[in-house]
Amino acid sequence: MLQSRVIPVLLLKEESLVKTTRFNKFVYVGDPCNTVRIFNELEVDELLFLDISTSRYSEGPNIQLLKNIAEECFMPLSYGGGIASLSHARDVLKLGFEKIVVNSAAIERPELISEIADQYGSQAIIVSIDVKRNYWGKQTVWTKGGRNNTNRNPIEWAIEASERGAGEILLTSIEREGSWAGYDLELIKQITSAITVPVIANGGCGKVSDIEAVINFSNASAAGLGSMVVFQAKGNGVLVHMPNLTTIQKH
Repeated sequence: MLQSRVIPVLLLKEESLVKTTRFNKFVYVGDPCNTVRIFNELEVDELLFLDISTSRYSEGPNIQLLKNIAEECFMPLSYGGGIASLSHARDVLKLGFEKIVVNSAAIERPELISEIADQYGSQAIIVSIDVKRNYWGKQTVWTKGGRNNTNRNPIEWAIEASERGAGEILLTSIEREGSWAGYDLELIKQITSAITVPVIANGGCGKVSDIEAVINFSNASAAGLGSMVVFQAKGNGVLVHMPNLTTIQKH
């Protein structure tokens, strides 16, 4: 039986659920609360929401929307988007979310990771690392929804984030995101080999065998799914569902 987690990673834009491709163009998926109800019926183990609204960088989390989601949801919830302070983390966690995801603010002020971990425990904080490869193949960490190149090495940043108290790393390949082309297995393996905290692989999953590969080859602790759980198939319409995972074998 598969022991690793398979986590739907759902994107919020303003108050709608959307799906992007390579952090760029987006497709409307539906109402987040209605989608949560569907996942409740599917008995999903865990959900992870990321708010990609540009307003989140200055305004912080949309607390009313998150409250509505938490009231509908029967499974553990994680949330990222606009978390820039300990008070932001507190406001979200007290709604019933179990984990906070930090990205841009953690790069700008790495102490935030330790502040949240010290207050709520490492298990409550996920550091999200978005990676893009340049023309010459060099991979760097990007923030602000893939618009800002930090020029930081993703392996070095993952190590620092884990040392500062991150309980998990959410690792996303920007080029693979929404592509259905499979995970960046080599990048993920480099990160899992460098740190001891769990890594959630994200970006590119297009078939069940991709999940098996990222768990068995890259040693990811969890596989994040986006397009696969909100579309019928590549190029087809919206359908919120979970793939059949009974064929996956963990070695």
